[in-house]
Amino acid sequence: MELTLFLGRLLFASLFILSAHQMYNEFGTDGGPAVKILEPKLNVFTKLIISKTGIEVPEIDVKNVVRAVIVLKGFGGVFFVFGTYFGAICLVLHQLIFTPILYDFYNYDTEDKEFGQLFTKFTQNMALLGALLYFIGMKHSISLRQSRKVSKTKTS
Repeated sequence: MELTLFLGRLLFASLFILSAHQMYNEFGTDGGPAVKILEPKLNVFTKLIISKTGIEVPEIDVKNVVRAVIVLKGFGGVFFVFGTYFGAICLVLHQLIFTPILYDFYNYDTEDKEFGQLFTKFTQNMALLGALLYFIGMKHSISLRQSRKVSKTKTS
């Protein structure tokens, strides 16, 4: 059973680890293709935040954002393989922060081709987020059960 759990976590985390590795290899001096993809989407997202909330968003260096993505995916994936909360939390943060920015289906009309593609990717990433939250919930539930068993020992 332990082997199955480990292999499941390894396969799940490989999506994040391999993606982080590819982004790291492509980073270079200009930030690589990730910066070229993320920069316009981040600008649209910050304009949306400003227009909806009125909160002024500070200037963001997109290369630093890509570095954060690499760190969250890489370390989160590796730690997740070993079943830690820290790894799952890193991956949850990545999903919560970057999914609405990268897959901005809400900026398109429902008849646009881009809407369908972005919405599909968005829902897939929300499914990954759900799996991560399930993992965290199960880890918490197991730790609670184990702590109750320890406290119920008989004293003579």
